[in-house]
This record gives sequence, structure tokens and C-alpha cells, in this order.
Amino acid sequence: MILCCGEALIDMISEPTASGAIGFVPHTGGAVLNTAVAMGRLGVPVGMLTGLSSDMFGQQLIDALKASHVDTTHVITSDRPTTLAFVQLSDGHASYSFVDENTAGRMLLPEDMPDQLPAVSALYLGGISLACEPCADAYAALLDRHGSDRAVMLDPNIRPDFIKDQTRFRTRLNRMISRADIVKVSDEDLDWIIPGAEAESAKASVLLQAGPSVVIVTRGSDGAHGYLADGSEVSVPVKPVEVVDTIGAGDTFNAGVLTELSRAEHLTKSGLRGLTVESLQAAMELGADVAAVTVSRAGAEPPWAHEL
Repeated sequence: MILCCGEALIDMISEPTASGAIGFVPHTGGAVLNTAVAMGRLGVPVGMLTGLSSDMFGQQLIDALKASHVDTTHVITSDRPTTLAFVQLSDGHASYSFVDENTAGRMLLPEDMPDQLPAVSALYLGGISLACEPCADAYAALLDRHGSDRAVMLDPNIRPDFIKDQTRFRTRLNRMISRADIVKVSDEDLDWIIPGAEAESAKASVLLQAGPSVVIVTRGSDGAHGYLADGSEVSVPVKPVEVVDTIGAGDTFNAGVLTELSRAEHLTKSGLRGLTVESLQAAMELGADVAAVTVSRAGAEPPWAHEL
């Protein structure tokens, strides 16, 4: 089972009401939940490790996970509130305002992380949970504890507004990158992690030298580029679709990559060290296929396997 570790929250998406005023409708969301749901719908054994509230929104999130066949054994429940993300769309692109103080997801501690993960073969970590403390330290501790003998994919999905102490964040993120086997970043993430005018390939090489076997850089409408430790590169274009909005695009791209690698039995540390260009290309192409369906729908609504 692939265990997705990070935030599950409610996206409050603006919609006009009967009176004509703008209201907000609660949708399940969160970068890591979106990836878990997408993999569940693609038929991959997947679970979720997160902090959820016992409130009505927490129950909505649990129901959504179970409906998409995501294992909830490692969900940690408390009576703290659910994180809310108020989403405003402009030309299909989303901007967010978060309500995240003292929430069930954010307040996870290192001691809350499980000592044993017997059924877990790979870890996926990412999202705002890597920036918001104390849960960021909890997920870093989880990786320290369980990442040495499992394949690890990391997507930092950097949001500078969430970073209160940049030095502390960079130190923690660099340690996590060194323990990861796959690092996926957007081009903006990459430029934030490694500032400067160097070419993307040079910056990807710096990340690879830190420890990962694979680096994937997504470029929005310009597709994605993959880099292997031996210097090989792969490019995958986006699929041409009519875009409704981009919510969850990168998250479901990650799900497609992990799904293909798992099905091809490459999702191990040794398998990723020996990954071929053809195998990385196939994984990224499935990621692009899944993301294309998601952006053609309102909200983060990834496809089921039969829809591909």
C-alpha cells in the first residue's frame, strides 16, 4: 500500500446563490488527499495518514476517502476544527485563503506518528503540511522513522505565505529531499528552492545530487520534464483539453506517476535507482492523462480508471 501523508481539508469554492450573492460550497480537498483519492480511483492500494476533525467536515472527508477506496487506518482523529481553504477562481486559476489555526491536521506532533507501518510499501508526502508547524515536524519525523526501507515521493508544493521561518523550513525540506527517491516540483517551486538564473536542468541536477533518483518538474501548460540521476531527460506535453479550472492538477499528476510506477513494480528504492527513460516516460504520461481529466472538471475531481 502507498501511504499518502499530509493535509486533508475542505475547499470552500465560491458559487453564486439563488439571490445572486456569492456563497461558498464545501468540497473535499487538500493536495495530499487529492493524490490519495486519485490513486484509489485508479485501483492502486492506497491509504491516508492525516489529522481529521470529529466535526461535520471531518466526516465529509472520511466519507470521501472511503468512497474512493482509500484506507483510513492511519487517520488520527481529534475534536480540533477542520482546515478550511476559501477558493476564488479567476480564468480557471485558483487563489486560496486558509483558516488553519489550531486545526486537527496542523496540530499533529512527532509522537503521534505510528511506530510500525507493516502494510506500507511506499510513502508520499507533500503539500502545506510540510510548511505548517507543528505537523511539518511530525511528517519529517515520520520520514526519518520509516523512509529508509520504503520508496518515497516528495512534492513540497511550496506556498511562501505559509513559511514563518524560512531558515527552519529550508533546513527541514533539504533533509526530506535527501531522503526522498522522487522529488516532484513545479518550475516555481524549483526556482524558490534554488534561486538564481541557472537553467532548469542545472537546478534539477543539484536536487539529484542531494539524494533522489528522479526529479520531475511540472511547467503548467508547457508540460513536464523528468530527470534521472544518470543525466537522462524526458519531456511530456499536457493533454489538450478545455480547462474548467486547475484545482488538483498537480496532485492528480502525482497520482498517475505513482500508479504507473507501482503497476510496473518500479516503486522501490532499487527500482527507482535503475529506472529507465521509457519507464519514467510512461509514468509521466499517465500523470498527464489523469491531470487532463481533472482540469476539465470543476474542483479536484480525479477520474476513475474506466474513464481513462
